[in-house]
Amino acid sequence: MAWTMELLPEAEAELLALPADVRAHFLHVRRLLLEFGPQQVGMPYVRPVHGKLWEMRLRGRDGIARALYVARSGQRLLVLHVFVKKTDKTPRRAIETALQRLRRVDDEQDPQT
Repeated sequence: MAWTMELLPEAEAELLALPADVRAHFLHVRRLLLEFGPQQVGMPYVRPVHGKLWEMRLRGRDGIARALYVARSGQRLLVLHVFVKKTDKTPRRAIETALQRLRRVDDEQDPQT
C-alpha cells in the first residue's frame, strides 16, 4: 500500500502563501515521503518535533519554512500547519497550533470523546 498525504484546508492556504521556491521544496520532500515512506526519510528533510508530530524542513532562496505533520492509520500523512520559520527553534506557538488542529480532526472523526 502506498503512502498518501493530505493537507488540512488551513495548512493548504498557509502553503500557498509561501514563496514559489519554498513551495517547490515542499513538493520535493512530499515526493520523498510518499515514494520511500516516512521511516526512510530523515535529516535534512524531516525530523521529529514533539510526540508524534514531525516537521518537513523547507527552504528556498526566499526563506525557510516548516510543515508540521503526523502519520495516520492507513499509511496517511496529515499536514496540520505550515509556517515561515524565523528563529532557530520551532516556535512553541506553531507546535500548539498543530496539536490543536490535530485534536480538532480527532474530535471530528470520533465525536464520542
